[in-house]
Amino acid sequence: MRQISSARAHHHPVKIMGCAFVIAAIHCDPQIAWDAIRAAEAEMRRVEALISSWQASSQTSQINQAAGRHSVAVDKELFDLIHRSTKVSKLTNGAFDISGTLARFYWKFDKTENKMLPSEKIRELKSLVDYRNIHLNQQKQTVFLAREGMKIGFGGIGKGYAAVRAKQVMLDMGIKNGLVNASGDLQSWGRPPGKQHWDIAIPDPRDRRYDLLSINMGEGSVVTSGSFENYTMIDGRRYSHIIDPRTGMPVTHTQNVTVVCPDAEFADAYATALSVLPIEEGINLSNQLNGVECIIIDEHNNTHFSKNLKARAYA
Repeated sequence: MRQISSARAHHHPVKIMGCAFVIAAIHCDPQIAWDAIRAAEAEMRRVEALISSWQASSQTSQINQAAGRHSVAVDKELFDLIHRSTKVSKLTNGAFDISGTLARFYWKFDKTENKMLPSEKIRELKSLVDYRNIHLNQQKQTVFLAREGMKIGFGGIGKGYAAVRAKQVMLDMGIKNGLVNASGDLQSWGRPPGKQHWDIAIPDPRDRRYDLLSINMGEGSVVTSGSFENYTMIDGRRYSHIIDPRTGMPVTHTQNVTVVCPDAEFADAYATALSVLPIEEGINLSNQLNGVECIIIDEHNNTHFSKNLKARAYA
């Protein structure tokens, strides 16, 4: 009979969606832990195939290819994800928008000095980005992009959704304590061995070798979004890879946004929105949302907290 040791953490790094993921399962039986980890990885790869805009055969690509011409029937899972995405768009007055994925074809974010995009190109981009032109027919379960040339993509919400799905798969397989780090989109539950909570470090955007602060987490999500990895320099100023969908312009007023809430999918999308919104507006909105907290670091290195988060964080 296989001997079962005391509970310990099993970690599995893997590349999914072009990003580094780490899946952690805590269990006293290594076989159960690794079966769950492999199932979680398989689930996230399934999600990747569903939402990928790079794979021509995916339903997302079919939606984009049919833009301005006809609607596309999709699986309920994808339909619901798009619907939830548009709800975040409405909540944030368009600061989050899955149709903003087009920006990557216009702007070059390679950490080097570049020229400002011509005004006619910015106008063209703006004309193709608007969540209100994503038409959903719930009865027929179809998606229609109203303007030819529009595209949707899930770069601002997909990793969070994958983390949520991985967590559910692992819970269903008996993993009561675990963590999924989807390249900075963290979803945790339970607690690590020998501790009362997870200690989640928030990196300092000015020097990522150091931590800005840490947060005690049980079940919940911590997502950080910022310009520290992908940006462009124009006339000596840093422009984030995060685009304001309403203007077509890269964000400059925020360096780093961290969102703490129960769900990694929402946190992923909301962190993008808070990077776009004026800081005071973003903080005020967070203070109105139950269970949602944030930290925003502005371009001048000032740190802004939502009302309840400062008490949970420690240096």
